[in-house]
Amino acid sequence: MKISSSNFSGMLLSGLLLLATSGCVHQTPHSKSTQSELADPTADTLADWSGVNKGLHASYATVDKRFAKSLVPDIRESKKHGVRGWKGERVGTQILLWTSELVSDVQVKVSEFAQTDGDKLAGDIASARFVRYVMTDEYGDGCGPRKNGDFPASLSADMLDSVQALDMEANKVRPVWVTVHIPRDAKPGKYSSKIAITSQGKVLDELDFTLEVVDQTLPAVSKWGFHLDQWQHPAAVARVHGVELWSDAHFEALKPVMKMLADAGQKVITTTLNKDPWNVQTYDPYDDMITWTKKSDGSWKYNYAIFDQWVELMLDLGVNKMINCYSIIPWNNEIHYHDEASDSLVTVAAKPGTPIFKEVWTPFLKDFVAHLEAKDWINITNIAIDERSSEEMAAAFSLLKEISPKLGVSYADNHKTYQRYPDSEDISISAAHPFSPEDLKDRKARGLNTTFYICCTDVFPNQFTFSPPAESTYLGWYTEANNFNGMLRWAYNSWVEDAAVDSRFRAFPAGDTFVVYPGARSSIRFERMVEGIQDYEKIQIVKTKLRLQGDLNGLASLQTAIQKLGTVDPKPTWNNDLNEAKDILHELSVKLATN
Repeated sequence: MKISSSNFSGMLLSGLLLLATSGCVHQTPHSKSTQSELADPTADTLADWSGVNKGLHASYATVDKRFAKSLVPDIRESKKHGVRGWKGERVGTQILLWTSELVSDVQVKVSEFAQTDGDKLAGDIASARFVRYVMTDEYGDGCGPRKNGDFPASLSADMLDSVQALDMEANKVRPVWVTVHIPRDAKPGKYSSKIAITSQGKVLDELDFTLEVVDQTLPAVSKWGFHLDQWQHPAAVARVHGVELWSDAHFEALKPVMKMLADAGQKVITTTLNKDPWNVQTYDPYDDMITWTKKSDGSWKYNYAIFDQWVELMLDLGVNKMINCYSIIPWNNEIHYHDEASDSLVTVAAKPGTPIFKEVWTPFLKDFVAHLEAKDWINITNIAIDERSSEEMAAAFSLLKEISPKLGVSYADNHKTYQRYPDSEDISISAAHPFSPEDLKDRKARGLNTTFYICCTDVFPNQFTFSPPAESTYLGWYTEANNFNGMLRWAYNSWVEDAAVDSRFRAFPAGDTFVVYPGARSSIRFERMVEGIQDYEKIQIVKTKLRLQGDLNGLASLQTAIQKLGTVDPKPTWNNDLNEAKDILHELSVKLATN
């Protein structure tokens, strides 16, 4: 199947075909980018830069704030900064560059890290990525139709580019995101490094950079307990790369994008059973992974070739806990199939509880189970459902129990369905809807998976392109505070038309449909989310060690800090509360390492 050229008009911006894996510091370097950003639509462009001395200015800045492109940074300049973390952890910081005149061919390079006793870590454990500005809007009414102009637009610093060099515009700011992957075999202690800012090969500025390696080890990603479920969207990758859907080129283009997700601890493979389960609520429709054919004699034939190839790609990347299959209740209750007798594509409505629902789904479920058993995937596969009514869910569950009891069930729930079906293997509860803490404790005690999900209904916490960066880290702490196993986000890479420059969309607040960018490029949102997931993993280890040592005071101080971060109605101090909790976790980590 070919992707229509009209679907990616305007997408052939330089840089979209970059295949660097953004989460990896050993990514292939690229030459200077020529990709443009949209013009700043705000009055910030009228800001007075006359007081800024000539030349390029550089300073460390908080990771908790997005800085406007056209305003002189209102910060206390700092040339010294340090990060800290466990062995095996990924940590980040932010640098701001600004200038009142054009500065060409700017590069940011991190030197090797050295301890005073001579131990060293290679400079390439760190990467410095220029942060790109994308157009964003505001929350407004949340879910529902919107068009550009309905809400004030602004530029948001979010996308992490993978180019080596960038030209600095006059009277503009350029953030730089520095990521350090601490080696698992690093000797604990403090290391010193330098970050050089150069232009056309000449060093313009140099910042002092320190790394504190705590004598604790973060488990390998494959061992993380946090249940991350971000819905993947393969068709979007085909469009932006201009390749044929499900072709070899498409699967090659998918690998770096999905490796980023696997490296963040993703546990679930998103698959489709029939036509677009969400009735094309995204820019790109979800395409068939399984094709259905009704033969002339009335029997059915199912082609699983694409489904199998997609699942195997994700399994090879390490995403292997669940295969969630959407959906036995698509949003418009429609399925389609090729009718052999008429040689045509037939679409039928199959509402749960009706005779046609049982008629079309029964033979498929039987055949699907046989196929999964042959592939040895039956024990990790769930029939997945998203936000359907109580009546529809009941009818679907009834058929699944009758026809395919070996299949698990997974669903995103905003109707408290989980209370009527307390044994469901995998559920995700809307963060916007009340839930029972007792129910969550019970499910966890019984080994059942329970996550929360965020989407356009949730003002806070969320990951819109206008959301404060710390909200993405808050998600991990919110998970722990409420006894969830993890989180679900409805879209990992459902890219809008020009995602690399404009994150706005026709139906949701900007950025709601994706958290990474075309060309396997990360974002501040994604990096800070991984930070929160790592915090969650560290919390589990620290709590266990505190209990073993009988340190009830340390455990109480950590629990008190965690509980402040368990609400979707935050206090004005939520960001400070988060940073204080992170400080407590660090202090306890150091204390446990020295005992």
